[in-house]
Amino acid sequence: MNGIARNASCIVHMASSELQQAGSKRSAFDFKAVAPAPIHRAARAWLGRLAGCALAMLTVSAPGQIAPARAQSADRTRDRNRAARETPVSRVFAQASPAVVNLSTTQIVTVRDPLDEIFNMPMFAPRRYQTHSVGSGFIIHPDGFLVTNAHVVAQAAECKALFADGRELPVEEVAIDRAHDIAVMRVRAEQPLPALRLGRSDDLMPGETVVAIGNPMGLGHTVTTGIVSALNRELKFGRGVTYDGLIQIDAPINPGNSGGPLLNVLGEVVGVNSAIRGDAQNIGFAIPADRVRALLPELLDVERVRGVALGAKFEGQVGLTTLAGSTTDAAHGVRVRAVEPGSPAAKAGLAAGDVITEIDGTATHDYIDAFGVLRTAPTGRALPLRVLRDGKPRLMKLSLEPQSGIETQKVLWARFGLRLADLKADELKRLGMSRPLGLLVKDVQNGSPAARVGIAPGHVITMFGGWPVESLDKLAPLLAQVNRGDGIPFRVLQITAEGWSRDDVVVVAR
Repeated sequence: MNGIARNASCIVHMASSELQQAGSKRSAFDFKAVAPAPIHRAARAWLGRLAGCALAMLTVSAPGQIAPARAQSADRTRDRNRAARETPVSRVFAQASPAVVNLSTTQIVTVRDPLDEIFNMPMFAPRRYQTHSVGSGFIIHPDGFLVTNAHVVAQAAECKALFADGRELPVEEVAIDRAHDIAVMRVRAEQPLPALRLGRSDDLMPGETVVAIGNPMGLGHTVTTGIVSALNRELKFGRGVTYDGLIQIDAPINPGNSGGPLLNVLGEVVGVNSAIRGDAQNIGFAIPADRVRALLPELLDVERVRGVALGAKFEGQVGLTTLAGSTTDAAHGVRVRAVEPGSPAAKAGLAAGDVITEIDGTATHDYIDAFGVLRTAPTGRALPLRVLRDGKPRLMKLSLEPQSGIETQKVLWARFGLRLADLKADELKRLGMSRPLGLLVKDVQNGSPAARVGIAPGHVITMFGGWPVESLDKLAPLLAQVNRGDGIPFRVLQITAEGWSRDDVVVVAR
C-alpha cells in the first residue's frame, strides 16, 4: 500500500471511530433526544466524499507523478552509462569529425590507341574517359580552406566535399605542392565551417595514441586508432620521388584515408595521412603537421590568392621557446621572414625577424590566423599590428594596397606568345560556367611556346604555375616571377563533343 492509500485509510478510520464514539455517548446520555440514524447518514455522506477524494488521488495523481520520475531516472542512468563508456578516442571523433570531409573527384583521362601511331593515323582523336576516386581532407579555416594530399586532387577536373552532416559542397583548387604531396583547397559555404587547429608534431612520442579519421574505400566518415610506431621515416616511390621525415603509425588506414587528419588525444592535428605499405599490415605514414604549417605561408600567399600588394613573406608558427625572452605574456605569433623595400609592409615599419602577435584585434597564433584577417581586410584601411622585435612590443599600422601591376599582356606575349582576357558574362554563359574559372585565350602567336604545346584561341587557362588564375589581376604577380627558360605548368580547358576536357602542359618561357 502506498503513502497516499495509507493516509486515506487512516483518515477514514479516524473519522469513523470518532463519529461512532460520539453517537454512543449521546445515546447513552439521552437516547430519545438524539436519534442515531441522522448522525449515521451524515457520517456516511462525509466518509463517501472523503473516500472519493482519496480514490481520485490514487487513480489520477499517482500515475502522472510516477511515470515521468521513472523516465527521468532511466535517462540519468543512460547518461551515466554513456559517460562511463566514453574514451579519449570517442571524444576526439565527436569533436573533430564535423571538420573532416570526404572528397570525391572526377578525372578526365586521355588515351590514344597505340595502333593510331603504328599506322600513322593522327586523324583519330584520342579517347577520353572519366574516372572517379575518393580521398579525405580537413578544414583549417572557417572560410572553407582545407588541407589534403596533392595526389588526391592533382588530376581532378571536378571535386566535391561531403560533410558528416550530409552536406555536399563543391571544392575549388587554391594551391598544390606536389613535391611535398600537400594541397590546399577551398569549400564555398554560406556559413563559417568548423575547423581543426594544427598541433605540434616535433614532440610526438613513439607509443603515443593517435586517431585517424577519413573515408577508407569510400565508406564515409570512419575512425581508427593506434600508436606512433616510429618517427622520421623515409618513403621512396617510383621516378626518384622520396618523402622523408614521415610519421609511421599502426592505426589502420586504407585507400581513401589519404588527406585525412591524424590527431592526438587532445584533438589537435599532428599529421596528414598519406600512404601505406601495400605488402604489409598496419604500416601507415603521415606528413608531420609542422611541415604543413611551414608550407602554408607559401601555399596561402595573400598576394597570390587575393591579388593585393603586401610585400612581406612569413614563416609558420612561432612557439613558446622562440618567445621565451619576450617581456610580454605572448606565447604565439607569426615571424616575418622578409620584407620588400617600398612595399606596404616596409611602410608599416615591419622588418625581417619581427613576430606579429595580433592583426586588427585578432590574435595570430599561426599563419592561418594571419591569413584569415589579411584575406578579407579592405585595401587602404590601416590595420593595427602588435609586433615583437627583440622581445619588446611595438605597435604599427599596415595598409594593404591594390597590385600596382605590370604590363601583363606585354609580358604574356613576349614570354609565351599569348593574349588572354577575363571571362565576361556572355562568355560564361556560352561556356556553361556559373563563375569565372580562368582566363580566355584570345590570340596565340604562330610558332610561340604556347602554340607549340597546342594552346589555341577559345581555350581557357585555369592554372598558371600551380596557381589558379581567375582574373588578370591574379596573373600579374605570378608573371613578375617568370624568367627566360622557366618551364611553367599550364592547365588548359577546352570544349569538345564530349564536353569539357582538361590538359596539363608545360610552356617554356622565352
